[in-house]
Amino acid sequence: MAWYDEAVFYHIYPLGLTGAPKQNYYGKPEHRLNTLVPWIDHIRKLGVNALYIGPLFESVGHGYETTDYRKLDSRLGTNEDLTDFVKKCHASGIKVILDGVFNHTGRDFFAFKDLKEKREASGYRDWYCNVNFGGNNEYNDGFSYDNWGGYNLLVKLNQRNPAVRDYICDVIRFWVKEFDIDGIRLDAADVLDFDFMKDLRRTADDVKPDFWLMGEVIHGDYSRWANENTLHSVTNYTLHKGLYSGMNDHNFFEIAHTVKRTNDMVPSHIKLYNFVDNHDVERISSKLINKAHFTPVHILLFTLPGVPSIYYGSEFGIEGKKERFSDDSLRPYIDISEHRDDIKNNPCTKLIAALAGVRREYREDLSWGDYRELCLTNRQFAFGRGRLLIAANNDDNESSVDVPAADGEYKGLLYGGRLIASGGRLNIPLPPNDGEIYAPADDGKKTGKTLTHVISEEKKPVKEEKPVKEEPVKEEKPVKEEPVKEEKPVKKEKPVKEEKTVIPDIPYEEMTVEQLQAVILQKMAKNGPVTDQMRRDVENNIWKDSLINWAKSFR
Repeated sequence: MAWYDEAVFYHIYPLGLTGAPKQNYYGKPEHRLNTLVPWIDHIRKLGVNALYIGPLFESVGHGYETTDYRKLDSRLGTNEDLTDFVKKCHASGIKVILDGVFNHTGRDFFAFKDLKEKREASGYRDWYCNVNFGGNNEYNDGFSYDNWGGYNLLVKLNQRNPAVRDYICDVIRFWVKEFDIDGIRLDAADVLDFDFMKDLRRTADDVKPDFWLMGEVIHGDYSRWANENTLHSVTNYTLHKGLYSGMNDHNFFEIAHTVKRTNDMVPSHIKLYNFVDNHDVERISSKLINKAHFTPVHILLFTLPGVPSIYYGSEFGIEGKKERFSDDSLRPYIDISEHRDDIKNNPCTKLIAALAGVRREYREDLSWGDYRELCLTNRQFAFGRGRLLIAANNDDNESSVDVPAADGEYKGLLYGGRLIASGGRLNIPLPPNDGEIYAPADDGKKTGKTLTHVISEEKKPVKEEKPVKEEPVKEEKPVKEEPVKEEKPVKKEKPVKEEKTVIPDIPYEEMTVEQLQAVILQKMAKNGPVTDQMRRDVENNIWKDSLINWAKSFR
C-alpha cells in the first residue's frame, strides 16, 4: 500500500498561477514560486494530501521546451526556493510530484546548441531523432529533425541512445537529492519509448520508497503503460471525457460504460489518475452546459475508482475556455487572498473540501473498496464502493433510486440525512442535479461531520440562490450546445477516409497518419460499435508516434 493509492491531488501550473512572463530571457531570478507558499495552507484546508506542480525547470516559454533540467525556471526563482517549497509541503503532509518533460527538449538545451554549432562533428548528434543534415526548417538550421506535435520548438530526444537514458535517469536522481520530490508526471508518455520507461521505473524504484511515476496518456489500452514494469499510473482521459459529456447529454450509461471499460483494462491495484479538467482542457465549469452539474460530477470524481485530482481554481468554480492559439485562459493568475473565505462561503469550494474529507475518512472504501454498479438510467446512477453507497442525479427534477443494501440505518456523508434499509433494499431520494454518499450509521466514523453539517445546513439555500440552478440556465442550453453541433457535420464526413484508405501490409512505423487512423478504426470496430466520439478521437489525433502506440495497444 503506497501513499499515492490513497491520494487526493491538487494540480498547479506554476508559470500561470504566479503570473510569470510568457517569454523567458534568462535574466536575474524572480522569486515568484515563493508567492505560492500561501497556497499550501489552502491545499491543506481543502483536505488534499498531494500536489502535482509543473513544469518548473528552465525553459523559453510555456515550460515544456526545457533548456535546463537542473535549474528552476528563472521566472520562478532559484533551486533553493523549490527546495524550501517542497519542505513546506511535506511539513503540511502534502506529497509533491513534478513534471518530467523527457520526450523532447527546447532549442536552447545544451545538447541541441552544440548540434547547431558543430553539426556533423557534434557529440550530441545522436541525442535527437532523425537528424538530417540534408534538410532544413523554419529556423534555417541547415538540418531537420523529429519533433513533438509538429512543433520544431520541441526537439525529440532519442530515448534509445544509452547516453540520453543515463542523462535523464541522473536528472531524476538529482531532483530527489536536491528537492526531495515524491514522484514525476511524465509528459507525453504515450510517445515515450517503452524500454526508456522501464529504465525510468528502475530508477524510481531505486531513488526513494514509493516514488511514483504517472504518465500523460490520452488513448489506448492503459495497461500497456501502467503495469509492474513501466509506470504506476496514467492520466484517465477516457473517464474525463465520459464525465462531462455524460452529464451534458444526460447519459449516465456513457460514464458507467467508461468505468467498466477502464476497470477491464487495468487490474484493481493500479489507480488511474482521474480529473475533470487540467492545464490542457477547458475548465469543468465551462464544459458543463448546466452549471448545477458541478455537484454530481465532482461526487463521481471523488468516489469512482482511481485517484482524484483538482486543477487549481476549479474548486472556486472559475471558468476557462480554450482559445485558438493560446491556452492562457486555462492557466490564469489567481490571488489566493481573494479566496480566503471560499472554503466557508463558496458552495463549490465547500463541496470539494467535504468530498476530500469523506475520501480521507473512508479511504479503505474509496481507495480499496470493490466497485459495484447498483442502478443505472440515463439520469440516475448508483454504485457501491466497499461499504459505501453512492447515488447521483443529473435531472432538473427530484428522483430516487432503489438499491440493494444490508438492512439497517445509513447516514448521508454530505447532507447528514438518515435512511433505513429493510428487506435488503434502500431507497435513496435525490434532489435535482445532486447526489449523496451513504455509509452504515454504526461504522464508528466521526471525522467529516463538521464539513457535513456546514454543507447540509447551507447547501440547499445556496443552491436555490445561484442563478445557474434556475430556469434561465435551461434557456442558455441551445447556445452552449451550438458549437458541438457545428463540429459534427465536419467530423462525420471523415468516415469516408476510413472506407477509402488502403491499409498496406507493412509495419506501423512505415504507415502514414491516415493509414494508422484507419487501422485503429478497424480494430475498434472488431471490439464493438464505433461511436461518433470514438471516431472523432481518432481523427483528431494526428501525431504519428501516438497513433503507432495506440494501434499496438489493441489485444
